[in-house]
Amino acid sequence: MAKTKWTVDPVHSSLEFVVKHMMISKAKGEFTEFDATIEADPEDLTDSSIEFNVDVNSIDTRKEDRDNHLRSADFFDVENHPKLTFNVTDIKKKTENNYDVTGDLTIRGTTKPVTFNVDFEGQHKDPMSGNTVAGFSGSAEINRKDFGLTWNAALETGGVLVGEKVKLNVEIEAHKEA
Repeated sequence: MAKTKWTVDPVHSSLEFVVKHMMISKAKGEFTEFDATIEADPEDLTDSSIEFNVDVNSIDTRKEDRDNHLRSADFFDVENHPKLTFNVTDIKKKTENNYDVTGDLTIRGTTKPVTFNVDFEGQHKDPMSGNTVAGFSGSAEINRKDFGLTWNAALETGGVLVGEKVKLNVEIEAHKEA
């Protein structure tokens, strides 16, 4: 199959994160508004062109006070850095449906290379629209301090409120453009 354009279906896609909270549990959240420009052959992603844009203001951890703190200058500084971006620079096939997808991740004006472990979940014809649909799952781990997200608070019992490592999980359903 030739490289074609795909559109992300936001209803069937997600961009989530997980970070240690108080050194004993995990806080989870998601970005609810994002889009991507994808040109790919799902059968062989190695020659794909992929760019993600995330509206950082759409952060949702199910706790409004925490979301507002994450939007503040202590963390994402949404007023000055409203977008988070990921632009793919290299894709290496590891197995039939598994890839290392490396790109430049920009958070809060700082850009660093990050590699996602991505699985191609398959493709089918949507029985409702007749359109071809493909699925992808991926994950990566970053150190938030590498991107200027350094705020923290010491705990009375030792340790800190927010862990440094953040796991990013992405689930994408993409529809082939006509």
